[in-house]
Amino acid sequence: MKRPIANRREILGSLTACAALIAWDRPCGLMPQAMGIEPIARIAPGRMQLSLAAYSFRDLLKGNKEGWDLFKFVDYCHALGIPGAELTSYYFPTDVSDAYIVELKEHCRRRGVSISGGAIANDFCQLDDAKRSRDIEHTKLWIDRYALLGAGAIRVFAGNQPKEEDWPATRDRCIGALEEVCKYAHTRGVYLALENHGGVTARADGLLEIVRGVQAPSFGVNFDSGNFRSTEDPYAELAQIAPYAINAQIKVEMFPGGRREMADLGRILRILKDSNYSGWVALEYEAQEPAIEAVPGWVQEIKKSLDALT
Repeated sequence: MKRPIANRREILGSLTACAALIAWDRPCGLMPQAMGIEPIARIAPGRMQLSLAAYSFRDLLKGNKEGWDLFKFVDYCHALGIPGAELTSYYFPTDVSDAYIVELKEHCRRRGVSISGGAIANDFCQLDDAKRSRDIEHTKLWIDRYALLGAGAIRVFAGNQPKEEDWPATRDRCIGALEEVCKYAHTRGVYLALENHGGVTARADGLLEIVRGVQAPSFGVNFDSGNFRSTEDPYAELAQIAPYAINAQIKVEMFPGGRREMADLGRILRILKDSNYSGWVALEYEAQEPAIEAVPGWVQEIKKSLDALT
C-alpha cells in the first residue's frame, strides 16, 4: 500500500533539514531512510568521481585471457590513474570464497583504488516462482559478498514482461522482489541500483513506475547513459531518471531510435550535474574498438568533461 502524499513531503522536508544541519556540522537527530518513491534529496553541488567497469574488459576477463583477472583489472585502473573500479560479479571465480574477496579488497586498498560498486544478473519479473526465488537468493548472496568487499552499491536489473501477462501484474511482482532484496541490502549497508536495461525498464516511465512503487530503503537508480534505445531523445529520458540515481555508468555511444551514434559525454555528465548527483561515474565501454586500445583515450575524455563541470 502506498504512503499518503503528505508523508512523502514530510520525508523530503526532514531530509532537507538534515542536509542543512550537516552543512553546519551539527548532529542530525533522526536521518530518514532514502526511499525510491521520490527523487533523492541532495546537497549542491554534486561531486562526481571516475570509475571503470570491469565489464569493459569482458573479452579478456571471461576465461582469464592473457592473464586477465580482477586483480589485473585493478592494476590497470591504477596505471590509468582511475580512482574507482566497478567489479562485475561475472568475473569472480565460480568457487569464490570469503578469503578471495578479502584478498581482492586488500589488493584494491594497496593500489589506492576504491571499489565503486558491483553488478549482478537477475530477473525479478519472471512468472516462475522457483526461478524468481533463486534470483532473490542470488541477489542476497552477492549483497553479502559485496558488503564484505566494501562496495557501496550493486547494479541490478528488473527483467522482462511475460508475453501472457498484463503490465500491472508484472510491475507489482518486480516491486515485491525489489522490496525484499532492498530491505536485506539495508541490513548489510549496501544500496541496490536498478538499471534502465531494456525489458520493462526500456523507457524512463516504466523504470520510474517501478522505482516509485518500491517502499524500501537503500534503493535508487543505476543511470546507464547508453541504454535508452527505443526513443528518439535518450538524453531527455536520462534527465528524467537522473534525480533518482545512486550510481552511474557512462557509455561512449548512444542509440536514438536504435541508431548508433557517438555520445555527447559533456551533455550526459551535465544531466547528472544538474541533478546535483554525487557519486561514481563508471565508464562501461561497449564500442567496437578493442577496449585495451580505446579505453585510455575515453578515460581522458571523461576526465576533461568532468573538469569542465567544476
